[in-house]
Amino acid sequence: MIHQLLKGKRGIIFGALDENSIAWKTAVKIFEEGATFTLTNAPIAMRMGKINDLASQCNTQVIPADATSEQDLQNLFTKSMEVLGGKIDFVLHSIGMSPNVRKDKPYGDINYEWFLKTLDISGLSFHKVLQTAEKLDAMNEWGSIVALSYIAAQRTFPDYSDMAQAKAVLESIARSYGYRFAKLKKVRVNTISQSPTKTTAGAGITGFDVFYDYAQMMSPLGNATAEDCANYIILMFSDYSRMVTMQNLMHDGGFSSTGITDDLINRLSK
Repeated sequence: MIHQLLKGKRGIIFGALDENSIAWKTAVKIFEEGATFTLTNAPIAMRMGKINDLASQCNTQVIPADATSEQDLQNLFTKSMEVLGGKIDFVLHSIGMSPNVRKDKPYGDINYEWFLKTLDISGLSFHKVLQTAEKLDAMNEWGSIVALSYIAAQRTFPDYSDMAQAKAVLESIARSYGYRFAKLKKVRVNTISQSPTKTTAGAGITGFDVFYDYAQMMSPLGNATAEDCANYIILMFSDYSRMVTMQNLMHDGGFSSTGITDDLINRLSK
């Protein structure tokens, strides 16, 4: 159902890789809701994905940027304002990568140089995005900036490894910068803690299928899909979430508030 909730708004979307990614599905829905935006991803990710196909579908431009590079981010925001014809109303930070997870390094034997890279890409890059937007005065008042997180920032999950620390950093940055940006420009900053989702990146985590099924049994509404998350992001970019900031918003079908369920009891009783 289309309501044109974002008509006239301008934005930047980080992290669209392919049709399975949350950022990709969000871009499609944002386009349907009347907004204009630019797409961006790191050059290496662009070679792996299909972002140019998405740009064609949404009648927009791709501006390559490594989110860990302040210079790239300055170029991204400057060019986006030129392309879109004004300041930015929304930003989606959908970025996360851990070399330790990708290479199956045990948590008790992680590579610390890779750990720092995980923190830079998956956490610190959010601060760089926010700081760049502030320094360039790129955001309109009452704008909305959202980053995607995961409940492993608060709880321990096997095989999520150093990404858990990166997500904790991400959520802390949202609170600290959320206060600053609200006072400066009334810009709101939030994170969305999403269900395990069958994206290309998520499916690459060891044991993902088993955990996905467990979360499904633990969530009264079931796991939130990538499409569901895209709809929630639309809400957060719209004027209907005008007074929501500095929050980590659980979008997980009830998983985070559930101790145990009948479905899980029945499964374990067999």
